[in-house]
Amino acid sequence: MSYQVAPLTSELWPAFEDLFGRQGACYGCWCTHFRLPPAVRRENNRERNKDHIKARIEAGPPPGLLLVEGGRADGWMQIGPRGDVPEWNNRGRVSAPVEDGDDRDPTVWAISCFFLRPSARRKGLSHHLVAAGIDHARVEGARFLEACPITHSRDTRSVGLFVGSTRVFEKAGFETVLERKAGRPLMRLRL
Repeated sequence: MSYQVAPLTSELWPAFEDLFGRQGACYGCWCTHFRLPPAVRRENNRERNKDHIKARIEAGPPPGLLLVEGGRADGWMQIGPRGDVPEWNNRGRVSAPVEDGDDRDPTVWAISCFFLRPSARRKGLSHHLVAAGIDHARVEGARFLEACPITHSRDTRSVGLFVGSTRVFEKAGFETVLERKAGRPLMRLRL
């Protein structure tokens, strides 16, 4: 396996678009679930979601990392400052910040979403993405990296794991900070 992980810039849009496919991954989300308020998401269709993430990628900085092999992307992980994913910071969510101001602190980062090509699942690629994300966050000056994964998914299609698996983050050294809902720990790694 000769995967490389690269920050998602507009030059990599074709690979990202191919990875997400016509449907836009996860029922047309295009990784906007934590970027748009629920009312906007309900009004949007997959094309508007696609336009939103494309504009975000073009505006920079990169909103995440692509896992690429031979020009083809097999994985995506949304990572960056908490402030870049406003709905992830919503006080009603299990992923809400621990401390006041963490959502505005550019050194508190979050890994909020994953998407793997179906043929690339069950190969440990989430571990690979998280390891690369830790390195990326360090280089970019983050002091904390957080995640709010799921401990057990009843969804056999892996769609329920779009937030990642607790096991992946535990193996990477993340520790549970709190658990507002059973099976959805807010985890943190000090960088």
